[in-house]
Amino acid sequence: MRAPISFPRTGTSEFGRALLDPEAGTPAGLIGPDGLNAPKRFSVYRNNVIVSLREALEHTFPAIKALLGEEYFSALARAFVLQHPPKSPVLIWYGAEFADFIEAFPPLEAYSYLADVARVEWDWLQAYHAKDAAPMDPALLGQTDPDCVGRVRFVRHPAARLVASSWPIWDLVRVNRFETDNAIEIDLNRSQAVLITRPDLDVDLYLLRPGGDVFLNALFEGVTLGDAAAKAQAQRQEFSLSDCLSDCLSSGAFTGLQNDG
Repeated sequence: MRAPISFPRTGTSEFGRALLDPEAGTPAGLIGPDGLNAPKRFSVYRNNVIVSLREALEHTFPAIKALLGEEYFSALARAFVLQHPPKSPVLIWYGAEFADFIEAFPPLEAYSYLADVARVEWDWLQAYHAKDAAPMDPALLGQTDPDCVGRVRFVRHPAARLVASSWPIWDLVRVNRFETDNAIEIDLNRSQAVLITRPDLDVDLYLLRPGGDVFLNALFEGVTLGDAAAKAQAQRQEFSLSDCLSDCLSSGAFTGLQNDG
């Protein structure tokens, strides 16, 4: 068994910076079992920390890893880790800034769809760990006074997330994460929006119809049904209220209604 090292009584900020900075020296006061400074042991510990954070990113962003390849992803993850130390001891919450980091990473400038793929994967994780809530029974809307339907507001399910993109993120996530054996033809000129929900135990992804992202985002913001429909129709002529509303209700994106009367 490897003998332990004594950790310094210096501030945690100094120790933390040294852990994630390969150029930093061994923190003062870090003593090995021989009573001497322990740079080699600290280097091993530093490497283990970086590897653990990189592996956490691999588990959260498997589609990004598949798109980039293991070697490139490993280098990208390491660069991210060195710039973004964890803010929580819970590793499942590590990586919130990864999509923005990818978007601003100069070598990947020509692959701007990667950031939105990462956003879908991060929101999948958020949905998976979101608070449980019973989805709204679609029949509830049918029980509303027809004269008041346009004024109802929907209560968003805690797990519901929306990612709209100029890229075919639905196809990219499917083929690189959920349907890796499926030969899906991907058109990079196609824009897609994805609804992520977890009405029960499993996280579900739905490809939204034209205008569905505008409509759903408005409902998530507390806009009335009538105003959300008008906003979507104004931006997308192909928008179908009945189809998009049916999709949203059947997916479990809401938990209830608020009626303004």
